[in-house]
Amino acid sequence: MANNQLTASPSKQVSLLADSLTTGLTLGQQYVQLLKQLAETESAAELLDAAQQLVTFDLDNVFVKFPQHYQPTDYYLLLMGRLLEMHSNTDFQIQEDLDHHDFYATISSLGDQVHFKFIIDANGTAQLIETQGQEALLYLNLKHKMLRFNNRALVNYFIIALQREYSDLDIRAAVKPLLAFAHALAADLDFVIDLGILDVNNDQHFALQQPTLSLTVIDRLFVATAEFDYMLFNLPQNNGAELRLDRGIKMDLQFDPDDYSQQWFFKVQDPDNQVSFFDLLLHYQLVRQWYLQQREALAVKSDPLLFADDQSSMAVTDDPVATEPTVICHPDGSVTPLDQE
Repeated sequence: MANNQLTASPSKQVSLLADSLTTGLTLGQQYVQLLKQLAETESAAELLDAAQQLVTFDLDNVFVKFPQHYQPTDYYLLLMGRLLEMHSNTDFQIQEDLDHHDFYATISSLGDQVHFKFIIDANGTAQLIETQGQEALLYLNLKHKMLRFNNRALVNYFIIALQREYSDLDIRAAVKPLLAFAHALAADLDFVIDLGILDVNNDQHFALQQPTLSLTVIDRLFVATAEFDYMLFNLPQNNGAELRLDRGIKMDLQFDPDDYSQQWFFKVQDPDNQVSFFDLLLHYQLVRQWYLQQREALAVKSDPLLFADDQSSMAVTDDPVATEPTVICHPDGSVTPLDQE
């Protein structure tokens, strides 16, 4: 058999190379089109579609190299920034790190030195973190259209870490774009959202992580009220206590007497359905000090995200309560975390 029958002719090789280059260039064109869609569309549905495709887009090609392109985590951040932009929220600003060719975000009330990014865990769920603390403030899954706030991280970061450096108003302003993003996902794209301790619904129950509660924890709140102009009352069925604050705001710590499990939970009520449990921790020194000093007993749990598909299931859970940081509560109402080994 002749050698020219064993190998492709030069013209065939050129044709094959041309086809490979065309495939690579087409890939690049698709990538550019998705980038433009992500950056320019005014449709929330098209924005989500572009982000979903980009986070899994594979630019690898033997014949065509793309030396500079973004990472999947960048597309989550751009999605968040663009969706907030569509809702005229300018407090969450996307910046580019020119040295590393990636993006980070800043929040107006916290200044330019506090940076936020997304990371992606082993299960493919994106987590919004503050780059110094590295703790997930929220979880986001585009495929399953779900967002959940992490109660533990909200307390650790906003109530403990930021509380000595920023005012209550600055901290509350920093949370607003995160809430706005969640509400936009729900309103525009039918996401299921779990606001956790940021939920202002009067009917919301914030269940405790621990299955039982010693009544001495409530006794300590009663003792602490002596220094404040607030009153603590027993509930009518002796199933907990109610702390009456100002402006008609009430905080109950109770269990349902008709529930055999006697699961303890917090419940916050206010006349306008505008106050969350997070707000109580932020604005009321009495509640903050008492909660943090008894946090192992009082920590509010976060329900896990469960995803099931044809091949596997995925669960995202918080770290156990035992890992909660110990804090020192100062007379001025501020707190300092103790270093842990």
